Amino acid sequence: MKNKAVNFLNGVFLFFFFLLFSGCSDAIGPIHKNEENEREELMVTMYITDQSVQHTYLDISKTFEQVHPNIKVNLIFPGFDYEDVLKIKIASHDLPDIFDTHGWTKRRYGKLLMDLSDEKWAHQLSDSMKIAVTDTDGAVYALPISEARDGLSYNVNVLKKYHIQIPRTFTELMQAAETIKQESGGQVIPFFFAGANRWTIGQYFDYMANSLYVSTSDNEFAELENGILNKNKWVWIAKTWKEMLRKGYMNEDFAKAKYSDLPELFATDKVAFTFSSPSFANDVYQLNAETVIGIMPIPAMQEYVEPSFAGGERNTMGIWIDSLHKEAARLLINFYAKPENMSKIANATKLPSGLKNIQASHEFVSFYEKYAKTRIFPYFDRVYLPSGMWDIMSNEGLDVLVNHMSPEEFADNMQTNMKRLRQ
Repeated sequence: MKNKAVNFLNGVFLFFFFLLFSGCSDAIGPIHKNEENEREELMVTMYITDQSVQHTYLDISKTFEQVHPNIKVNLIFPGFDYEDVLKIKIASHDLPDIFDTHGWTKRRYGKLLMDLSDEKWAHQLSDSMKIAVTDTDGAVYALPISEARDGLSYNVNVLKKYHIQIPRTFTELMQAAETIKQESGGQVIPFFFAGANRWTIGQYFDYMANSLYVSTSDNEFAELENGILNKNKWVWIAKTWKEMLRKGYMNEDFAKAKYSDLPELFATDKVAFTFSSPSFANDVYQLNAETVIGIMPIPAMQEYVEPSFAGGERNTMGIWIDSLHKEAARLLINFYAKPENMSKIANATKLPSGLKNIQASHEFVSFYEKYAKTRIFPYFDRVYLPSGMWDIMSNEGLDVLVNHMSPEEFADNMQTNMKRLRQ
């Protein structure tokens, strides 16, 4: 009788032991993965800061998950810390499966990316994007989702109110700023900069460097390619920059202002120009549907030289060469490359697509058509400055405004660091 009782208890113990380890209890955890855990997960990191554009990417990813229910897309937007995040991940060899090369497809990330030249969309690259994302052997390192064709965004209503024509030269731009300041009684800011997001400062110097060193009749291609930066020209840019603050041409809270402040300023006609693409436009329209935004090339430094745009890839998707989910990553990139999805993103970013024959219907299409023949030069730092210079340019540009550094010291540091970082 005792043996029967022992056998009975042993049987009960084995029964419950089986239940525990067959996934019927959450206390220890199941051996068999549930449906959620069986999904292959993709990590995707993008350098997109405008919320309306982020929502577009998220919507496309959700549709992809419906088509491919066995794949989960983790889409991450680190914001303005994107470069720092990616540098840490490179150092730890822990990159996302898919990441945005944000203008550095070949130069910084080429060795880290999988060749995508066999994908169908690879034969539809726009001419400028073909140069940006393809190497001499024909390897295609990323899907160029949007193409940078950047100049100044401006408030059409403000310029109309003060009878200002689109400035062609830097001199005309400063004249426009003076008119706006005087006739608005200081109520309208000619130029907006966000010290809290210092890329807005770096962008200004990048633009002006293109106009002063590259797009001029006396360009300095050869010197720059050899790592020689004309110090006098950089001093001039920095002095003019500081003069803009002294004359009241920029927002007084420049040191603490955030890029996210810009939509409200545009919506209330409190700002005239910003040195960036118009991807913030949808956020403006949510506040004031009557706001009209225009885009214009970067003004030339010389009267007889035509204005130009700064260009290159804006947002891309490349696959990390050591990803453990290459096939799933390919499926996602090819899904984003579908014409209907590329059109959605073009309409959200207000930028030209990186692929040919993509239809867009946003309000800036007419501007791109108007300036179709305007010259496009690559962003200055992407071609002529070594990696690491962007932060120096952005941070020390702010230092000049707050009197922590003179324009001459700024130019000296640019020269010194160009030599140091090129080694």
